[in-house]
Amino acid sequence: MTTKEKDLHYIMHTYGRYDVALQSGKGVVAYDEDGKRYLDVSSGIGVNSLGYCNDGWVQAITAQANTLQHMSNYFYSPQASDLAEKLCTLTGLAKVCYGNSGAEANECAIKIARKYSFDKYGDGRNEIITLQNSFHGRTVTTLAATGQEVFHNYFFPFTEGFRYAAPNDFDDFLRLVSDKTCAVMLEVVQGEGGVNILDKDYVQQIAAYCAAHDVLLLIDEVQTGVGRTGKLFAYEHYGVQPDLMTVAKGLGGGLPIGVCLCGNKLKDVMSPSTHGTTFGANPVVCAGANYVLDVIANDAFLNEVEEKGTYLESLLLQLDGVKSVNRLGLMVGIEIDGDAHAIAAQCVQNGLLIITAKDLLRMLPPLIITKDELREAVNILEKTLKENTP
Repeated sequence: MTTKEKDLHYIMHTYGRYDVALQSGKGVVAYDEDGKRYLDVSSGIGVNSLGYCNDGWVQAITAQANTLQHMSNYFYSPQASDLAEKLCTLTGLAKVCYGNSGAEANECAIKIARKYSFDKYGDGRNEIITLQNSFHGRTVTTLAATGQEVFHNYFFPFTEGFRYAAPNDFDDFLRLVSDKTCAVMLEVVQGEGGVNILDKDYVQQIAAYCAAHDVLLLIDEVQTGVGRTGKLFAYEHYGVQPDLMTVAKGLGGGLPIGVCLCGNKLKDVMSPSTHGTTFGANPVVCAGANYVLDVIANDAFLNEVEEKGTYLESLLLQLDGVKSVNRLGLMVGIEIDGDAHAIAAQCVQNGLLIITAKDLLRMLPPLIITKDELREAVNILEKTLKENTP
């Protein structure tokens, strides 16, 4: 059987796959089993932050795999400790808890928020306000946290204690907040929700309310973090400091990681047995993440991300069929005439790996993409749009 036939026969049908079996890649370019070349502006939904098989990243994880590939969290790990130090130093947060995905990191943050409130105020102060159109993961609890009704189906009963405010509407937030509220959970750019960028004033109003009422500010940076928006973390665009922050995707550079970071007032909330993971803090994964941070966490690199994002936006807005562009750094949503999902599938056939968000095309290219590669990507998109013009 072919790869596709085996997949359809043996793997649960939880993804609507494009008709491509990728075999190898380098930088921004991938190849399928027949040797066909593709330019990838999806980077595994923002995971391959340094592109495919970055030489330094490969060396870092290979060296660690040749030294110690896994250890129990009952022992200390230099790779995990080094990564935690870097993350805390770069963000001003105090401590980290490791997991394997964004959903796990968000679960951890939810637990910390509720335990902090329980320890200080007792039972009943456990509600978390999230935003309509948000997306926080696919576990039963993070689906409940997700502010999209389409996800609140099939898997009943969902975890209780979430309320959903209208984005950029502070009055609606005030309508929902109460003496039962322990935290507010935000993506400052809603990735899966359509690359919706929150207003700065709104986020600052939320942060000020939280600080005044001992409500925790939890910022989900699973997709926006690690340079994606032209800052190391997207909350930096807003002049706020979260009490809790989650990061995943691009941090690992291609290996699974999830991290929950907390500020000083939360650093001692969790104790042995209150949370745990078998594979979190895996030394090979942490070696890769250490390398990613060493490359990305500098002003010159981050300034280039914004410069390339501005350039990409200017090219896109020149295309017939592009109605608007939502963008922060290299996190890009493209509103087009026509069916974005059909256009994305046709782009793949034309050699461009691109994804969607709601009714938009979405680009999350590797942060190391060049302007020439961005221009090539836009040329393929333009060709595809013209093919689909009546």
